[in-house]
Amino acid sequence: MAAVPLGFNIDAPRWDQSTFVGRLKHFLNITDPRTVLVPEEELDRAKALVEGCRAGLVPPGSSREQLLYAKKLYDSAFHPDSGEKMNLIGRMSFQVPGGMALTGCMLQFYRTVPAVVFWQWVNQSFNAIVNYTNRNAASPISLRQIGVAYVTATGTALATAVGLNLYTKPPPLLARWVPFAAVAAANCVNIPMMRQQEIINGVVVTDRDNNELGHSRRAAAKGIAQVVVSRIAMAAPGMIILPIIMERLEKFPFMQRIRVLHGPLQVLLCGAFLLFMVPAACALFPQRCSLALADLELELRDSIMAKHGDKVPYVYFNKGL
Repeated sequence: MAAVPLGFNIDAPRWDQSTFVGRLKHFLNITDPRTVLVPEEELDRAKALVEGCRAGLVPPGSSREQLLYAKKLYDSAFHPDSGEKMNLIGRMSFQVPGGMALTGCMLQFYRTVPAVVFWQWVNQSFNAIVNYTNRNAASPISLRQIGVAYVTATGTALATAVGLNLYTKPPPLLARWVPFAAVAAANCVNIPMMRQQEIINGVVVTDRDNNELGHSRRAAAKGIAQVVVSRIAMAAPGMIILPIIMERLEKFPFMQRIRVLHGPLQVLLCGAFLLFMVPAACALFPQRCSLALADLELELRDSIMAKHGDKVPYVYFNKGL
């Protein structure tokens, strides 16, 4: 084994995470959908290389580019809290191929109740996996809580979509926006329910140097609220703008002759939106979130003040994705 290149820190962000542009570059890197095609063996080698680099030893001849690519694979496939390999469907790098198929189908098959029910159910099943996979891993959740979260979110999505379709009879364009309303409503339920343990017990908060300070429910609430906003923003452009595009296109004679291709076309267009919106939505807020000491629960704030005085103005925590 050889020493790590001088001055290289594999865990140091390549881009400034205090700016949106820096975070966007970071998430463009780790949500790259091409990484879902990387074999499991290569992901395991990347993890071993990253862990070796943290210990100060790497294989002889390892270049900076090889180390950075290993870190890209590691960040795309392994949980930042636990270091465990995430299931493929739940990874953010799978959001483009998975999300484009589901979003395209929801936008295409919105006219009949059975189609709405089926695709909203499939989408919420997908979202439940994503939300569970990207939770704060320091807060375990039971199978019963997962089941309640899944049923509640699916019920909310179906009630919103079916209710709007059956009882409001919206104009054609507004009817195309019903799937987005259902997805937004479900996200407001699914994410907090799937991560309820964080709200009940709090998430681990640390100082700037990652020294644990305690658990905060207010930090959990802030992180989860930001994730909800990010997920809705991720879906919004494709599910709001694409129906307008399709409404215009379907009036042309050539589009009326190729109705069978409307579904695949919407899937591809959804993919084009998500290719940018997945990293952009993830970059809206820092993943390592901060909260002012003054905004913490009184008991935790007093405990930190007693141990550290005014040396810890902010606490930090992983908000999840």
